[in-house]
Amino acid sequence: MTQTSRPPVGFIGLGIMGRPMAGHIMKGGHPLTVYNRTRSKTTELAALGAAVAGSPAEVAARSEIIIVMVSDTPDVEQVVAGPQGIIEGIRTGSVVVDMSTISPRMERLLDEKLRARGCALVDAPVSGGDVGARHASLAIMAGGDRPAFERVRPVLELMGRAITYCGPSGSGQIAKLCNQ
Repeated sequence: MTQTSRPPVGFIGLGIMGRPMAGHIMKGGHPLTVYNRTRSKTTELAALGAAVAGSPAEVAARSEIIIVMVSDTPDVEQVVAGPQGIIEGIRTGSVVVDMSTISPRMERLLDEKLRARGCALVDAPVSGGDVGARHASLAIMAGGDRPAFERVRPVLELMGRAITYCGPSGSGQIAKLCNQ
Protein backbone atom coordinates (compact mmCIF):
# COMPACT_ATOMS: atom_id res chain seq x y z
CA MET A 1 0.00 0.00 0.00
CA THR A 2 1.40 3.40 -0.98
CA GLN A 3 1.50 6.29 1.42
CA THR A 4 -0.47 9.42 0.58
CA SER A 5 -0.84 12.80 2.22
CA ARG A 6 -4.49 12.95 1.24
CA PRO A 7 -6.99 11.96 3.94
CA PRO A 8 -8.81 8.65 3.51
CA VAL A 9 -12.36 9.15 2.26
CA GLY A 10 -15.36 6.89 2.62
CA PHE A 11 -18.28 7.00 0.19
CA ILE A 12 -21.70 5.53 0.94
CA GLY A 13 -24.27 5.34 -1.86
CA LEU A 14 -23.03 4.36 -5.31
CA GLY A 15 -26.08 5.07 -7.43
CA ILE A 16 -26.30 7.08 -10.64
CA MET A 17 -24.77 10.13 -8.90
CA GLY A 18 -22.58 8.54 -6.24
CA ARG A 19 -20.56 6.19 -8.40
CA PRO A 20 -19.02 8.89 -10.64
CA MET A 21 -18.59 11.24 -7.66
CA ALA A 22 -16.63 8.56 -5.79
CA GLY A 23 -14.57 7.91 -8.93
CA HIS A 24 -13.48 11.56 -9.02
CA ILE A 25 -12.30 11.28 -5.40
CA MET A 26 -10.17 8.25 -6.31
CA LYS A 27 -8.73 10.08 -9.33
CA GLY A 28 -7.88 12.91 -6.92
CA GLY A 29 -5.54 10.55 -5.07
CA HIS A 30 -7.52 9.83 -1.91
CA PRO A 31 -7.58 6.32 -0.45
CA LEU A 32 -11.24 5.35 -0.85
CA THR A 33 -13.50 2.94 1.03
CA VAL A 34 -16.99 2.40 -0.40
CA TYR A 35 -20.26 0.88 0.75
CA ASN A 36 -23.54 0.30 -1.02
CA ARG A 37 -26.55 -1.78 0.05
CA THR A 38 -26.41 -3.50 -3.34
CA ARG A 39 -22.85 -4.82 -3.16
CA SER A 40 -22.56 -5.32 -6.93
CA LYS A 41 -22.52 -1.52 -7.33
CA THR A 42 -19.08 -1.50 -5.63
CA THR A 43 -17.44 -3.73 -8.27
CA GLU A 44 -16.31 -1.01 -10.68
CA LEU A 45 -14.62 1.09 -7.96
CA ALA A 46 -13.13 -2.00 -6.29
CA ALA A 47 -11.52 -2.89 -9.61
CA LEU A 48 -9.88 0.56 -9.58
CA GLY A 49 -8.50 0.04 -6.07
CA ALA A 50 -11.23 1.13 -3.67
CA ALA A 51 -11.69 -0.92 -0.51
CA VAL A 52 -15.20 -2.32 -0.05
CA ALA A 53 -16.73 -2.15 3.44
CA GLY A 54 -19.45 -4.35 4.85
CA SER A 55 -21.29 -1.53 6.63
CA PRO A 56 -21.39 2.26 7.04
CA ALA A 57 -19.72 1.77 10.46
CA GLU A 58 -16.77 0.06 8.75
CA VAL A 59 -16.51 2.90 6.22
CA ALA A 60 -16.40 5.41 9.10
CA ALA A 61 -13.73 3.43 10.96
CA ARG A 62 -11.45 3.57 7.90
CA SER A 63 -12.06 7.20 6.86
CA GLU A 64 -11.46 10.78 8.02
CA ILE A 65 -14.07 12.17 5.63
CA ILE A 66 -17.24 10.16 5.07
CA ILE A 67 -19.53 11.14 2.20
CA VAL A 68 -23.16 10.05 2.10
CA MET A 69 -25.13 10.16 -1.18
CA VAL A 70 -28.38 8.25 -0.71
CA SER A 71 -31.97 8.81 -1.75
CA ASP A 72 -33.90 10.40 1.10
CA THR A 73 -34.16 11.51 4.74
CA PRO A 74 -34.94 8.07 6.27
CA ASP A 75 -32.02 6.50 4.36
CA VAL A 76 -29.58 9.17 5.57
CA GLU A 77 -30.80 8.75 9.15
CA GLN A 78 -30.32 4.96 8.88
CA VAL A 79 -26.84 5.23 7.32
CA VAL A 80 -25.62 7.74 9.91
CA ALA A 81 -27.42 6.79 13.14
CA GLY A 82 -28.95 3.35 12.57
CA PRO A 83 -27.56 -0.09 13.48
CA GLN A 84 -24.07 -0.51 11.94
CA GLY A 85 -24.32 3.18 11.00
CA ILE A 86 -21.53 5.72 10.69
CA ILE A 87 -21.82 6.80 14.34
CA GLU A 88 -20.95 3.25 15.50
CA GLY A 89 -17.58 3.32 13.72
CA ILE A 90 -16.63 6.99 13.46
CA ARG A 91 -13.29 8.21 14.78
CA THR A 92 -13.04 11.44 16.78
CA GLY A 93 -12.29 14.38 14.52
CA SER A 94 -13.88 12.90 11.41
CA VAL A 95 -16.27 14.84 9.17
CA VAL A 96 -19.45 13.44 7.61
CA VAL A 97 -20.49 15.16 4.38
CA ASP A 98 -24.11 14.48 3.50
CA MET A 99 -24.58 15.23 -0.19
CA SER A 100 -28.11 13.80 -0.30
CA THR A 101 -31.09 16.14 -0.53
CA ILE A 102 -32.97 15.76 2.74
CA SER A 103 -34.74 17.62 5.53
CA PRO A 104 -32.75 20.53 7.07
CA ARG A 105 -34.18 19.46 10.45
CA MET A 106 -32.67 15.97 10.10
CA GLU A 107 -29.29 17.50 9.20
CA ARG A 108 -29.37 19.52 12.44
CA LEU A 109 -30.30 16.42 14.49
CA LEU A 110 -27.50 14.35 12.93
CA ASP A 111 -25.08 17.24 13.43
CA GLU A 112 -25.87 17.23 17.16
CA LYS A 113 -25.30 13.46 17.38
CA LEU A 114 -21.98 13.71 15.55
CA ARG A 115 -20.78 16.70 17.60
CA ALA A 116 -21.44 14.62 20.73
CA ARG A 117 -18.89 12.14 19.33
CA GLY A 118 -16.28 14.85 18.65
CA CYS A 119 -17.06 14.91 14.92
CA ALA A 120 -18.72 17.29 12.47
CA LEU A 121 -21.40 17.21 9.79
CA VAL A 122 -21.41 19.26 6.61
CA ASP A 123 -24.67 19.14 4.69
CA ALA A 124 -23.75 19.62 1.04
CA PRO A 125 -26.59 18.80 -1.36
CA VAL A 126 -25.82 19.05 -5.05
CA SER A 127 -27.39 20.35 -8.22
CA GLY A 128 -26.43 19.29 -11.72
CA GLY A 129 -27.78 15.77 -12.02
CA ASP A 130 -25.99 12.72 -13.34
CA VAL A 131 -24.28 14.76 -16.08
CA GLY A 132 -22.80 17.08 -13.45
CA ALA A 133 -21.74 14.07 -11.40
CA ARG A 134 -19.98 12.46 -14.39
CA HIS A 135 -18.23 15.69 -15.42
CA ALA A 136 -17.35 16.87 -11.88
CA SER A 137 -19.33 20.05 -12.53
CA LEU A 138 -21.89 19.87 -9.72
CA ALA A 139 -23.07 22.94 -7.84
CA ILE A 140 -22.61 22.23 -4.12
CA MET A 141 -24.40 24.20 -1.40
CA ALA A 142 -22.87 23.54 2.01
CA GLY A 143 -23.92 24.16 5.59
CA GLY A 144 -22.33 23.29 8.91
CA ASP A 145 -19.26 24.11 10.93
CA ARG A 146 -17.07 26.47 8.85
CA PRO A 147 -13.71 24.86 9.80
CA ALA A 148 -15.14 21.42 8.91
CA PHE A 149 -16.34 22.82 5.56
CA GLU A 150 -12.88 24.24 4.82
CA ARG A 151 -11.33 20.89 5.71
CA VAL A 152 -13.51 18.98 3.22
CA ARG A 153 -13.51 21.67 0.52
CA PRO A 154 -10.59 20.07 -1.43
CA VAL A 155 -12.63 16.85 -1.70
CA LEU A 156 -15.75 18.78 -2.75
CA GLU A 157 -13.68 20.51 -5.44
CA LEU A 158 -12.99 17.10 -7.00
CA MET A 159 -16.74 16.70 -7.62
CA GLY A 160 -18.01 20.19 -8.33
CA ARG A 161 -17.23 23.62 -9.69
CA ALA A 162 -19.55 26.01 -7.86
CA ILE A 163 -19.07 25.35 -4.14
CA THR A 164 -20.85 27.75 -1.79
CA TYR A 165 -20.74 27.87 2.01
CA CYS A 166 -24.25 28.89 3.13
CA GLY A 167 -24.06 29.00 6.95
CA PRO A 168 -24.74 26.74 9.93
CA SER A 169 -26.00 23.15 9.87
CA GLY A 170 -29.00 22.68 7.58
CA SER A 171 -28.18 25.78 5.50
CA GLY A 172 -27.02 23.76 2.50
CA GLN A 173 -30.39 21.97 2.41
CA ILE A 174 -32.28 25.27 2.74
CA ALA A 175 -30.26 26.78 -0.14
CA LYS A 176 -31.00 23.70 -2.25
CA LEU A 177 -34.74 24.03 -1.50
CA CYS A 178 -34.62 27.68 -2.58
CA ASN A 179 -32.68 26.71 -5.71
CA GLN A 180 -35.34 24.17 -6.70
